[in-house]
Amino acid sequence: MSDTNDTVFGKIIRGELPSEKVYEDDDVLAFRDLHPAAPTHILVIPKKHIVDLFDAGEEDEALLGKLMLAARKVAIQEGLEEDGFRLVINNGAGVGQTVFHIHVHVLGGRSFSWPPG
Repeated sequence: MSDTNDTVFGKIIRGELPSEKVYEDDDVLAFRDLHPAAPTHILVIPKKHIVDLFDAGEEDEALLGKLMLAARKVAIQEGLEEDGFRLVINNGAGVGQTVFHIHVHVLGGRSFSWPPG
């Protein structure tokens, strides 16, 4: 795990950049994506800097679970439980990760195809 977090998410966590927060607790922050790919597009991030799943260790097991439960809370808060929602975690630049701080995309409010992209 990297000690410094100079990513845009690190700046949001520290309050150096504004965000439209929709959920926050001691370990997790969720906010609306600035460039939404769906009517509802929220990013759920750990406050601890973890670059990607390869950077996560056994000590992060509970925190990764908290990300999933926070995504669930956000989906309920946004009214997505009836029609459903998609969770996406991109792991690496080759599959679309552009901010190297692990994050979960909560996407909803429209239909999605399978397989994705």
